[in-house]
Parts: sequence; structure tokens; C-alpha cells
Amino acid sequence: MAHEHRYPVDVVWTGNRGDGTRTYQGYGRDHEIRVAGRPVIAGSSDAAFRGDAAKHNPEDMLVASLSACHMLWYLHLAADAGVVVTQYVDRAEGLLVVDAKGGRFTEVVLRPEVTIAAGDAAKAESLHADAHHACFIANSMNFPVRCEPRIVVSA
Repeated sequence: MAHEHRYPVDVVWTGNRGDGTRTYQGYGRDHEIRVAGRPVIAGSSDAAFRGDAAKHNPEDMLVASLSACHMLWYLHLAADAGVVVTQYVDRAEGLLVVDAKGGRFTEVVLRPEVTIAAGDAAKAESLHADAHHACFIANSMNFPVRCEPRIVVSA
């Protein structure tokens, strides 16, 4: 039986500098991402696309969503498998290609470094494949999402 979950989000453009979109150079790419009951996220486009480099951009958030989803599934699976994770840091990176066809992500690489206090290091590494297959966000992408984990066993 399928279960549906909805995620209402408001994105509000805040970049009108007085003349709207009269010219391409004349408007700001600033916006706010609003989810009821949560802090507002200040967004913009990437600086390469006339945005504010000090704010989150959609490309960063896509990579972050993939990384966070993978991590949350991994932690769940580790707990179930008796692998005690004490630290998890992912240095994920997405590759966006812009060419004559337009722009698109061609891959995202997750590079989690996972420190474990107890459990089998080989099992800890293998859980990344299971987390990848369980991740809702990765299952929704039309480009490869690779995972290059590193497991550290604390002394």
C-alpha cells in the first residue's frame, strides 16, 4: 500500500529593485524559502548566474538534500545493524554542466567519512549501498549519485 507525503514550500521572490524584471541586469535573484513553523532560508542564484554568493542557491541545496537523505538513512541502518556511529561528515560535490543544450547536473558524489566506535568496519561500509538504495532523494534523480565512503574505527 502506497503512502503519500506532501511537502508544501513557499518560495517568495524578494529581488524586485523597483523596476521588476524590466531588464535582465536590473533585478535581484534573492528569494526566501518558507516552510510553516521553520526558519526562513535566504536564497539567491549562484554568483555565476548574477546571484548573491552569501546566500544558499538551489544547486547547493540539491547536493545538500542528497547528502542529508543518504546520511539519515545510513544512521538508521547503522543503528539497526549494531554499528555505533560517533561522527559523520560528508564532503559532497555536485557537477553542473552548462552547454548549448542548457544546464543540468551530470553527477553528485557523496564522500562521507564515518567514525565508528563499535561494529564491523566492512559492514559499516556496506551499509552505504543500502542507504543509497533507500534514499528518497537519490531515487528521484535522473543522474548518477555515487558514494565514496571512508570508515574510521576510533581507538
